[in-house]
Amino acid sequence: MKSGKRYRKASEGAGTDKKWENLPEAVQRLKQGATAKFDETIEVAMRLGVDPRHAEQQVRGTVVLPHGTGKKVRVLVLTKGDKEREAREAGADFAGSEEFIKKINEGWLDVDSIIATPDMMGEVGKLGRVLGPRGLMPNPRSGTVTMDVAKAVREVKSGKIEYRVDKAGNLHAPVGKASFNQDQLVANVETFLREVMRLKPATAKGQYVRSITLSSTMGPPVRLDPVAVQAELKA
Repeated sequence: MKSGKRYRKASEGAGTDKKWENLPEAVQRLKQGATAKFDETIEVAMRLGVDPRHAEQQVRGTVVLPHGTGKKVRVLVLTKGDKEREAREAGADFAGSEEFIKKINEGWLDVDSIIATPDMMGEVGKLGRVLGPRGLMPNPRSGTVTMDVAKAVREVKSGKIEYRVDKAGNLHAPVGKASFNQDQLVANVETFLREVMRLKPATAKGQYVRSITLSSTMGPPVRLDPVAVQAELKA
């Protein structure tokens, strides 16, 4: 497929095959290529040297980005009683129990994240076929099944993201917007990369981080040198 005029212009001099060793310079180049008329999302994509078929090599988790994702996150908390009030005071967009379970069964999913208290999981579990494929199913491992709903809401609202390696050993995550300044994007990317590096499975063999690519929604990708970037983060 032929690239559009705007994309070709953004790619001029980018050296899309080049592997950047310096993260701030790579981010600067990425921002230069994000020339769409809307605020493009910035993502990190990684290929890891793991075999996700083995449970001990599943790389998944959550991380709170220091400068958030730049996206307004709509949060639903499924809970009852005083916890409903706590959730709303913490900034939840929606909070309740049976009425929202009914709405979800009827097709309503106008939210980006769902948090639930443990006592609600008996009913929430019945929504697995609806919520699971959309990545909305509450999970204790991601901190979205908890009695501390106020903390969970604040974390999600402030930029908490969830990531999980796919069957091919790849993972990706949003780390900000093109409107972020260079320092903000660098801090977010560093936070994400350090967390993935920290989760290296003990049984993983060979090179763990095999590739790192930064991209904007409509701009050309910027590839990083995984060895150099890891060394820079460990320094």
